[in-house]
Amino acid sequence: MDQNSLRIVYMGTPEFAVAPLNALIESGCNVVGVVTNPDKPAGRGQKIQESAVKKYALEKGLPILQPDKFRNETFLSELKALNADLQVVVAFKMLPEMVWDMPKFGTLNLHASLLPHYRGAAPINWAIMNGDKETGVSTFLLQHKIDTGNILFQEKISIAENDNLETVHDSLMEIGSNLVVKTVRAIEANDYPQIPQNELVADGEELKNAPKIFKNDCKINWASPINNIHNHIRGLSPYPAAWTELIDSNDKKVMVKVYAANKEIESHSHPVGTLLSDKKTYLKVAVEGGFINLTTIQMAGKKRMQIADFLRGFQQIDNYKLIID
Repeated sequence: MDQNSLRIVYMGTPEFAVAPLNALIESGCNVVGVVTNPDKPAGRGQKIQESAVKKYALEKGLPILQPDKFRNETFLSELKALNADLQVVVAFKMLPEMVWDMPKFGTLNLHASLLPHYRGAAPINWAIMNGDKETGVSTFLLQHKIDTGNILFQEKISIAENDNLETVHDSLMEIGSNLVVKTVRAIEANDYPQIPQNELVADGEELKNAPKIFKNDCKINWASPINNIHNHIRGLSPYPAAWTELIDSNDKKVMVKVYAANKEIESHSHPVGTLLSDKKTYLKVAVEGGFINLTTIQMAGKKRMQIADFLRGFQQIDNYKLIID
């Protein structure tokens, strides 16, 4: 097959999916169309927003399809008319077989984990929340069950102790973009491995999963060990953000999101959940094994603040206690 001869339809929606699309175009791949989510209202003003992938596709003059339903006959006809040899999916919805099996070479997916670990909707979050020291990206061809197709290629990165969702996301986006191009080139050359995922599982190894994250998953349990709490906070930062609750002397509760915090390993005699502050520069929570030093937080109804700015306008911190779990 001649270089760049594959007709590619790209499917994706968020910012994470823009970089691989750009990498394909910049490398000379023949992207003939883009499929992305329909425009929808967002934010306080409920203004109609286009997806990040759509905005990029418009800049590049690419044909764009935005189906409400994948089984819609009009959409299927329009997709078929693009005559794709290969579809590339990054951070998109689950596709029915009539869509993913349409091209001659099938549908290539980029997943932000080292499969078969962390199948599911939130692989980056869960890898950090679980305290993993490494993660990566995988390319595979779609099959019936989600995130189970044969592995084509993988790339690893290390997760540093203070990395959060944002830093790991950006690193994976960069190496994932290169991996998508590498995989497409391999398919063009008809020289690519297909490794069944079960061959990558050691005897007795338990797979880690990455289900969708809900509000209750983000609540901080201050009774957990210090490393667990630290991992929980950074694995949810900046989105959707870990949260906790304060309660005042009148039993009024207020939710606080914690966007950034440092851990301080040391012995102490404070009860778990004790708040310590000089009311100027720091606000710490006593936990098992040390202190969690809150550095960026947001009280319900207020804007996100560095802790010094928060304390400057919230001198009544002594009137509040932390709800531990």
